[in-house]
Amino acid sequence: MRPLTIACFALTLAAATAHAQEPAKAPAATAAPAAVAAPAPAKAPTAKGNAETGRQLTYTCQGCHGVTGYKNAYPNYHVPKIVGQSQEYLVNALSEYKKGTRKHPTMQAQAQSFSDQDIADIAAFLSSAK
Repeated sequence: MRPLTIACFALTLAAATAHAQEPAKAPAATAAPAAVAAPAPAKAPTAKGNAETGRQLTYTCQGCHGVTGYKNAYPNYHVPKIVGQSQEYLVNALSEYKKGTRKHPTMQAQAQSFSDQDIADIAAFLSSAK
């Protein structure tokens, strides 16, 4: 196996193990009355990104996202191209993976290691790269 494949597998396994060890959460209390407005969605971090720092941080991203036509082994799905995506989309996606509201064990494990500044830097680089 390639070292990157082993690393991705290890990250996925670690994330799955951590998730399985979390205690079950109690069901949410009753829903709020209809007259109460829903809170506005949380805004993504607004840190200004440094593309050069982001270039250094995205080195491991290339292992999956840099391979044309790459498909993950299990489950079998296309790995999206992230170079050239909008900065806002990238910040939102990485922030959601970090919070756990967007699900993918490997991406959650990666994003949890990033600070808000790291996310802004990564987004600055990927959105400007060709």
